[in-house]
This record gives sequence, C-alpha cells and structure tokens, in this order.
Amino acid sequence: MANPFLLAADNSPDLLPLLRADPSLASSQDHHGYSLVHAAASYNHLDLLRLLVTEFNVPVDLRDEDDETALFVVETVDAARTLVEELGADINARGKEGYTAREKIESEDDYPEVAAYLKTKEPAGQEDATNGQPNGAGGEEQESLPPLPEGMSLRVGTMDAEADVPEEADPELRRRIMELAERDDFHSPAGQEELRRLVEDAIMGQDIAEDRQVRPKLE
Repeated sequence: MANPFLLAADNSPDLLPLLRADPSLASSQDHHGYSLVHAAASYNHLDLLRLLVTEFNVPVDLRDEDDETALFVVETVDAARTLVEELGADINARGKEGYTAREKIESEDDYPEVAAYLKTKEPAGQEDATNGQPNGAGGEEQESLPPLPEGMSLRVGTMDAEADVPEEADPELRRRIMELAERDDFHSPAGQEELRRLVEDAIMGQDIAEDRQVRPKLE
C-alpha cells in the first residue's frame, strides 16, 4: 500500500480513494505522531486539510509526540487562517516545551507573518511562555526581580521615559533602561536578566551616592 503521509505531502490524487476505501487511515499517525493533518497543514494543501477534518472527522488539534498540533507546522498565513477561523484549531494549545504555536514559530523566526497573524487572534493581555509567568515553559516561575530604587518604577510591557525614570537617575543608566524596555525580547529570560543587572547597578549607584553625602569629609 502506498504511504499515505507521502501522498498527503504531495497532495496526490491517489490519496482520496485510499481514504474512502479505509477511512481509519485519515486519523493515522506515524511513530512520531505525525499525521495527515500535520502534513496537509505544513505543505499548505488547504482543500485536503478541510477534507480531513470535515469529511473524515480527524481532530483538528491532533497532537504528535511533542504534543504539537498542525498549527505548529504551518508555513503560510492561509494555512493558519484555515485552521483557526474555519476549522476551529486551538491557538492556546501548548506543546511539551510549554510554547503555543505562535510562540514557537516566533522563537524560530522562520515565518514572522504567521506569528504576527496568530498574535492577532490571541486574547488581549495573554502572557507568553517566556515572560516569567507561572504558565511559562516547563511550568516554573521566574525568580522575582529585586526592587527598583526608590522613586523609579517600571510598567510591564511599556515604559514612559518621563514618568517611569526619574530625572535624577544617571543619564546613561536612564538611556539603557529605556532602550531595554523598547526591545522585543524585554520579557525573555535574557531581557529580564539584563533588567536585573541594570536594577542592581542602579541600587549600587544610589547607595554609593548616599554614602558620599553622609560621610564626613576628611581633612
């Protein structure tokens, strides 16, 4: 018998008669959990994708061995839109690494337009797996950051230079904090670690300045 996964990848006309002769093949998976739905989504065979889900009742969120659905392997916005808007794929499904499809695609930086589309379908305020929230990758919370120096505040996600960083702060430190807050990787572990270092530098600098003010000048 012909390999149905190869037929799906090629969108071969031989696949449909094979499925109708044995409908159970439509939901079959290889030893890695790869399915015909994954293949159709990955190779952008949208008519086949629709057929598998609507006619053969294959679960649109069928998962492979990494707990990843077909949405994780799409390479075009059309395929993502078909899965999400037509077939009801769950954009919040997370794989074993703790990422949603959008987060994984975004981290690999291969199909930014797909990631951008998926982000528009997420509820406002939804947290990423890498931003230190409890639902992050591996389910572990990030270590909390040390407190900011008195008079300095930082709003998550956005930063206003005039409101958030006091004028008396070191100008170079002020510039670095503002630049960090504007970066796309601000909520990533690396971004948070850099913020931690900046905060510690600010605290140390403030302590030194206060110490100099109260220490009596030696003759």
